[in-house]
Amino acid sequence: MADLKANFEQAQLDVKKLTKRPSNDELLALYSLFKQATAGDVHGKRPGMFDFKGAAKYEAWEGLKGMDSETAMQQYVDKVADLAATYA
Repeated sequence: MADLKANFEQAQLDVKKLTKRPSNDELLALYSLFKQATAGDVHGKRPGMFDFKGAAKYEAWEGLKGMDSETAMQQYVDKVADLAATYA
């Protein structure tokens, strides 16, 4: 677990070093995995119908409901590694 946490923290730094902006779908995947890893299942009210960005984030996070934090951390690390290989 300690190695995974260290890898997760390093991935958070690495994602900021990407030379190109990932697609919106890739950003939503990163956001939802990060939130699931750090905050657990989605909570709070779904944003209103005119908050398209907030609603998309909420729905992406909600799609990971039930995933444990270790799995979310590992998937986040893997996603950042894939993006680094693509956008490096």
